[in-house]
Amino acid sequence: MRLKDKIAIVTGAGSGFGRGIAERFAQEGAKVVIADINGPAAEMVAAEIGKNAMAVNGDVSVNDEVSLMIEQTIKRWERIDILVNNAGTTHRNKPMTEVTEKEFDQIFAVNVKSVYLTAHHCVPLMKKQGHGVILNVASTAGVRPRPGLAWYNTSKGSMITATKAMAIELAPDKIRVNAINPVAGETGMLHLFMGEDTPEKRKQFVSSIPWGRLSLPSDMANAALFLCSDEAEMVTGSCVEVDGGRCI
Repeated sequence: MRLKDKIAIVTGAGSGFGRGIAERFAQEGAKVVIADINGPAAEMVAAEIGKNAMAVNGDVSVNDEVSLMIEQTIKRWERIDILVNNAGTTHRNKPMTEVTEKEFDQIFAVNVKSVYLTAHHCVPLMKKQGHGVILNVASTAGVRPRPGLAWYNTSKGSMITATKAMAIELAPDKIRVNAINPVAGETGMLHLFMGEDTPEKRKQFVSSIPWGRLSLPSDMANAALFLCSDEAEMVTGSCVEVDGGRCI
């Protein structure tokens, strides 16, 4: 049990990578908060995991809802050992000048502001308890941008910079901060990355990944497990590509 009795919050855990991470953490002994803007999805995942999971419905871009998420976690389990900032969104693949201001604001609220908000509420608690781990789920898009996703790429680049800045500032408080950079995978956002989900588009997408396949939630879960475990005590400020060689 690599996370035995750890308390973990995973945002966007109602589906996709977040669900995979939450389920893996629970298998390794963690008590997991399934936080998601889709309340029924969060409830379903929590029910499947069982007594060591709690569903919280909330929008990570809204301060009051993040505050409530933290309060509910503390009320039930008294501390927070691990925070996984996984919730994210994107715009459909299209020229940068066709992305609306509303779409731009939403992307930065969910992908970037959320990291600020969760830190605002979690870091003081982690400092007080003398330890903590934060994992940001960024993207290969922040390392090797793709055409048609300019503002999504930019938001993920911001997450990567935030990871490094947070890590250096919080190291004296024994709070580690890392990121994983997934390549596109079998999640609900795949069709947006490609513009349209067709066999031809998938073939073109997969051809850019040397390993020869899209990523899976289990790929992210295994990387997250190591980075959030005590085995990675000396690892902070790292942004790990989980991408089948996409960024080489």
